[in-house]
This record gives sequence, structure tokens and C-alpha cells, in this order.
Amino acid sequence: MSAPLRLVGDVGGTHARFARVGTDGQLGAPVRLPSSEFGDLASAVRRALELLARGDPASAAGAEAAIAVAGPVTGDRVELTNVAWRFSIEESRVRLGFARLEVVNDIAALAWALPVLGRRETRTLAEGARGASGVRTVAAVGTGLGVATLVEAGGGEAVLPSEGGHRDLAASGAREWQVVEWLAARFGGHVSAERVLSGPGLATLHAALAALDGAGPALPAEQVGPRALAGEPRAREAMTLFAGWLGAFAGDLALTVGARGGVYLAGGVLPALGAAFDTAAFLERFLAKGRFRGWLSEVPVRLVLDGQAALRGLVRRLPAGS
Repeated sequence: MSAPLRLVGDVGGTHARFARVGTDGQLGAPVRLPSSEFGDLASAVRRALELLARGDPASAAGAEAAIAVAGPVTGDRVELTNVAWRFSIEESRVRLGFARLEVVNDIAALAWALPVLGRRETRTLAEGARGASGVRTVAAVGTGLGVATLVEAGGGEAVLPSEGGHRDLAASGAREWQVVEWLAARFGGHVSAERVLSGPGLATLHAALAALDGAGPALPAEQVGPRALAGEPRAREAMTLFAGWLGAFAGDLALTVGARGGVYLAGGVLPALGAAFDTAAFLERFLAKGRFRGWLSEVPVRLVLDGQAALRGLVRRLPAGS
């Protein structure tokens, strides 16, 4: 008799990944599906289970699943931010025949993973104070910009999801003000940090610079980094602005939540940019908070390299296997 299914999944604006979890808590090989090919969670999970079975079926009876989604989870009805999925958690559980289905925000899942990410799964951008501990926060740059915070207190842990990526984009200096004004005219007034600090945001930022300079064409997002490395001036400026704005955002975040335990940068964009990411510009703006520069200099900053970090966080949400 096969063991009851234990499943984790991470649904983003572009792709959805699912993996089975062994009784030892280890992740199996994940499968990846295009999010846009499905209209709701249950449909995607069913397809993933077909691909994951491969001669090793698991029973839905007693099945437990923890799924992360790219959007706020405030009740039973869930609507994703950057993909057209709307579903009820309970209705999805019944359709799938699962005993338990937990759905959480995708950046919250990343925050749950922070205690189990070692040096090999991260790259240190700023060492901070030796032995720094306490509140940790994560900003994930992907299809959007997500934020969540892990708080350890009283021998337990709690994760605070948020929609911090939709806070106002703050300008510093004349060029940034020009960009923000151009974005405000294009997007109807409110300019969120996510408009720039995301994969699509790289293309939007380059388009803003091209328009302000009366030159074109604007580059697609995937070309901004390579063109910057090749020395193309507008792409280099876009990358410097991007890194500086992300540093300012991360510094504000650390101050807001008191993240003495560290700021973690996650998502697929920064690892894909590689050497094109201007680490120096990021760190200078991260620290540039006046009297609190010294406070921030003690905060570790790490880049998450583990592409399965959210899935690892979700494993921690499942009861231990038996």
C-alpha cells in the first residue's frame, strides 16, 4: 500500500513548480508547468500529479499539501496578482480529494525557509555583525516584488507576509525624479517599487530612460543585463538605477521591520543578471540612511541562490512524515 501523498508547490506569475516530499522530509525532483496554461490551482495540481507519479503513485486519501502562490492569501478565496488564477482553497481541496491543503503567499514560503538556508544556498553581499540574529526579512525580485518577514520569539517562529513591493517608489536625485515622473504619467499616478524592481520592471526602466533621452529602441528585460555588461550606456544606467533603487528599498525594509538578523534577496532576476548587477550601487544605497548608516552596516545581506528555497520553506509547514 502506497504512502499518503505529501506535496509542496510554488506558483509564480510565470511558472508553477511541484514536488513530492518523502517521509524523511526530503524533496523529490520537482516538475515545472507554465502558470498561464491553467485557470486554477486544482487543474495545475492534477497535471503535476500525473507527471510526478511515473510508476510511483501516491494515494490522495490522507494527502497533505502546502502550496505557495504569488498573491495575497487573506481567506478562502485567492486571486493571484500576475496570473489570472482565482480559486477557493476549500473547494480545491475537495476537488483534489486531499485531507489537508494549506495555501500561503509565495514570499512567506521563502521566509519560512530562511532558518534552513546555509552558506552554500546563499551568497553574502554584506557580512554585517558577527553572530547577527533576530528578525529576518526577504525581498524577492521576480515577475513582481514580494516581501515577507520571519520573526523568532519565545522559542517559536512566525512569518508576516506583506504587499511591501507596492509601496511608493522613492526618488533620490534629479534623474530618478525624471524617471518617476515619466512612470507616473504612463501608469496613472501611483508608481510602486515593483514597477521598476522586477523582471518586467527592468524593461520599463530602460524604456523610461530611452523616452527621456529621446532615443530608442527600448530593450526587452532579458537584454538589459547583457547590454550593460557589453558597455551600452543606457543599459548600464538602467542597471545602476535598478541596483540603487533596490538597495534603498532593502535598507528601508530593514529599518521598518528591525531586520537585525539579515536581509535576504531572492527571486530569479538577480541570479540571472549575474555580474551585470551593480552590487556597489546596491550597497551604497542600502547604507545611505543618514544617522542609521552604522545600524545598517551591522545587518547581513545575502542573495538566495537555492531555486527550491520556497519549496523547502513549505516542507516546514507540513507535519513530519511517518
